[in-house]
Amino acid sequence: MAGKRLKEMTILILAQEHIRKDWYFDFNGGEFLDFCGKLTRDMKKLGVALNIVRNSDSTIKIASYADLLNCVKISSPDDGHANQCVGHIIGKSEHLDIMEDIGTAVRRVAFAPETVAPSSEFRKVCHNCGCGC
Repeated sequence: MAGKRLKEMTILILAQEHIRKDWYFDFNGGEFLDFCGKLTRDMKKLGVALNIVRNSDSTIKIASYADLLNCVKISSPDDGHANQCVGHIIGKSEHLDIMEDIGTAVRRVAFAPETVAPSSEFRKVCHNCGCGC
């Protein structure tokens, strides 16, 4: 993408307190790091600079899969989206696969941002992430 400005997007991963261990996911593990590397490379080819950031100052209590979706937020300033949780972006998860759902949310915000409901719209998928949805 020589000479062309890349669209900036950020995946923010909040700290988690796991109330139910069955919804534990290792966001520091090799599988997730490999996924992030591949997603970052793939998105760059498509004109999107993807950054992965961690915020250990804000903790989400994980008692369900919806809470797991809430601990991952996506921002795309060029599209007017700031820190929206994955659950807000995709709605109901089809396969309860966090990596698949993050990929879906990133692509939706990158290539169809108009399909994401405004953060002021009430969405029942969120519980305690503080995103306002």
